[in-house]
Amino acid sequence: MTDLLQNPIFYAVAVPAVVLVGLSKGGFGGALGVIGVPLMALAMPPVQAAAILLPILVLMDIAALWAWRSADRDWHTFRNLIPGAMVGIGIGWLMAAIVTEAAVKLIVGLIAFGFVLRWVWQKYAGRDKPHGHNAISGAFWGTVSGFTSFVAHAGGPPYQVYTLPLRQDPKLYTATSVVFFAVVNAVKLIPYFALGELDTSNLKAAAALMPFAFLATVAGAAVVKRMRAEIFYPITYALVFLLSLKLIWDGAVEVW
Repeated sequence: MTDLLQNPIFYAVAVPAVVLVGLSKGGFGGALGVIGVPLMALAMPPVQAAAILLPILVLMDIAALWAWRSADRDWHTFRNLIPGAMVGIGIGWLMAAIVTEAAVKLIVGLIAFGFVLRWVWQKYAGRDKPHGHNAISGAFWGTVSGFTSFVAHAGGPPYQVYTLPLRQDPKLYTATSVVFFAVVNAVKLIPYFALGELDTSNLKAAAALMPFAFLATVAGAAVVKRMRAEIFYPITYALVFLLSLKLIWDGAVEVW
């Protein structure tokens, strides 16, 4: 790990990755969070990248909770999604030895791509209307989000499949997602410790990146609090679309 910390390439990929994930945590373009592990994996094994990023995510969650401390939350969303997310984390833990990151990239990319196509069709067909809560749908997408969050910190797109059609105010949407992922990431610490991924060397690398994480998270929250819904949602969907293409490409290339 000493060599990694002294390697300029590590900082060249890790700092932008942490900044992008921090902006996502703050609420600006939630799908940006999926780029963290793939970008850091350019300089290290993907599993190590995920392990280094997890403590940083927890710090970002704390910063995001503080930044959104006075905002309202949609606890109905939380109640529908969090039980499934716990199940998804458990499945990810049990399957950690056999599920490849390439497969997860492909799955998450296809989900996100299909979601954006569905939104475009509804919008131009005149059917872009808010959807209400659904406990069964919430349990399913919560499970998918927990699983993909565990294996690649990529729980954002499945979470958005359920939450974006609710058409919540950007501040309500972001404050709710902050609570959801704060719980998910805190729970993930347990299996990551059990798998031996949070060793001293990885924690040192995480500590070197944490200042960038905190600043980016606060900056992301400041942007969203000043953004109107008609701007927030098109930007978010566009980011989801671009990232879905990147994940599908990377996953397909690695699988085949």
